[in-house]
Amino acid sequence: MLKLALQSLWARRLTAGLTLLAVAISVTLLLGVERVRMQARESFANTVSGTDLIVGARSGQVNLLLYSVFRIGNPTNNVGRDAYQAIKERPGIAWTIPLSLGDSHKGFRVLGTNGDYFKYLKYGRQQALVMAQGRPFQTPFEAVLGAQVAQKLGYRLDQSIIIAHGAGNTSFSQHDNLPFKVVGILAPTGTPIDRTVHVPLAGIEAIHLGWDTGRHSKNVTAEQALAQDLTPKTITAFMVGLSNRILAFQLQRAINTYPREPLMAILPGAALQELWAMMSVAETALGVIAAFVVVAGLIGMLTTLLAGLNERRRELAILRSLGAGPGHLFALLTMEAMALTSLGIALGVAVLYLGQGLASPWLLSHYGLQLRLALPSGYEWQLLGLVWLAGVLMGLLPAARAYRYSLSDGMSIRV
Repeated sequence: MLKLALQSLWARRLTAGLTLLAVAISVTLLLGVERVRMQARESFANTVSGTDLIVGARSGQVNLLLYSVFRIGNPTNNVGRDAYQAIKERPGIAWTIPLSLGDSHKGFRVLGTNGDYFKYLKYGRQQALVMAQGRPFQTPFEAVLGAQVAQKLGYRLDQSIIIAHGAGNTSFSQHDNLPFKVVGILAPTGTPIDRTVHVPLAGIEAIHLGWDTGRHSKNVTAEQALAQDLTPKTITAFMVGLSNRILAFQLQRAINTYPREPLMAILPGAALQELWAMMSVAETALGVIAAFVVVAGLIGMLTTLLAGLNERRRELAILRSLGAGPGHLFALLTMEAMALTSLGIALGVAVLYLGQGLASPWLLSHYGLQLRLALPSGYEWQLLGLVWLAGVLMGLLPAARAYRYSLSDGMSIRV
């Protein structure tokens, strides 16, 4: 019976192919939305690990999380050096990582920090940063590139780069009087670290010497800059690691009520949960749209089967004359719907993996979203099972009509 159903579909391959394509597109969209949603969450969650607090100027905790960790957006203000030192020296703090943002290089964000960044920063499941080539910076005019920066721009060790003022893709103010030498390239992490140029805080301070209302003197040389005090007066934010995580809430409360400067400390996990809550409406809307596309595809399959059923009454009558009973015809139409749904799901999954393989490099380079090629999750298998069951149920209506036609037509068809 299954072989007969497949041969019947092949005889009507044009309409069956269009129906198959509609089901496949709906399945691709349904799984694609779910996969992007889940892996976007996983990618965001893996960006920072082992950091107990992030401290910055008082604003919103999502805004602080976005610009300090994901390099999205800009800070409302900076953190003064005195406030940073006072918090850094509090008991219970194991380490801090200062962060200074505001400059860029050919569309990639430049991050000023110190050696503790490479020593203490973790991502994923407590994974440490690894140098693919070279070493961490040691002097003010050295730079360490993220993996994607080096790959996309074709940079290598000992190459000189010029940092631009401002965080936009295009800048007309170049710090070309003080170039940086590439001394290290980080191994890929699948996080915004890959799209970041890392330089020392002293280097950030040096390239801004002599600036006055956005203009700078190009006469400042590296020797002149090194002769001055390059300790930064302000930083954008800093990460905190505690010797005992029980102290997190106590320290957060102390920082949020710091009397000398309006500061805010956030728990990265809590800020991520707030971010997911903000995105939940969009996620739900995308899921509903994908579900309606699946329903539209299945209704299209039902319409095709019903529309062709009246033209197939002679075919069904011939099958009756060859000994097929009404139950056989009911099973035949049901198996046709089952075959269309199964092939549509298989084609949809294949298109999903093909599209994911082609789109992953672009999504990683433009949005930092890493989509892993993995087998369908348990939830995705449940979605596919529901689509398959809905397709089979859709096929019961034309099968029931074929059963009724078979009984009324008997051995001769009434046209």
